[in-house]
Amino acid sequence: MRYSQDHKAQTHQRIIKEASARFRRDGIGATGLQPLMKALGLTHGGFYSHFKSKDELVEKALQAAGDEADVVCAELFAQDRPLDAFIDAYLSQRHQTCPEEGCPLPTMSSELGMRGQPSPTSDAVLNARLRQIQNTLEGDDTEKRSIVIMSTLVGALLLSRCVENPELARQILDVTRASLKQSQG
Repeated sequence: MRYSQDHKAQTHQRIIKEASARFRRDGIGATGLQPLMKALGLTHGGFYSHFKSKDELVEKALQAAGDEADVVCAELFAQDRPLDAFIDAYLSQRHQTCPEEGCPLPTMSSELGMRGQPSPTSDAVLNARLRQIQNTLEGDDTEKRSIVIMSTLVGALLLSRCVENPELARQILDVTRASLKQSQG
């Protein structure tokens, strides 16, 4: 049975969306193609009619996650106090506990870096955030300060996700959030 081009395109997007969430939640290496496809009601063999390799899917999933982040960040940076809104959202309990819905930098990009597979999409996602942060800053060295802010956000989020003690995780987010907002204000 042959499917329409529209059906194939919709299936392609479903695979990317599910992979993007799983890669951010479970990690790239821990996400197998067979369980991924099974969760979508598709066959493992059908994967290759959509993608040449898992690496191609990873890049497309990272792009999809970056696109999602762009939409959320556009709303945050349109607020009255855009940097505060971004810091609050980035270091929120929701972002900490729902990595599948959040920024791909702490999860997918860090894993790609550890594997020696840097991605131009990671650069694009990071540069988009750096520009948005930089545009909110006044004074000298806004480029360098935006890098420090983003690096601090990613690092605090990663630490809060990896500690066992929930109080410590909350404290990491709260202290970092307060410090970043105080240094801007």
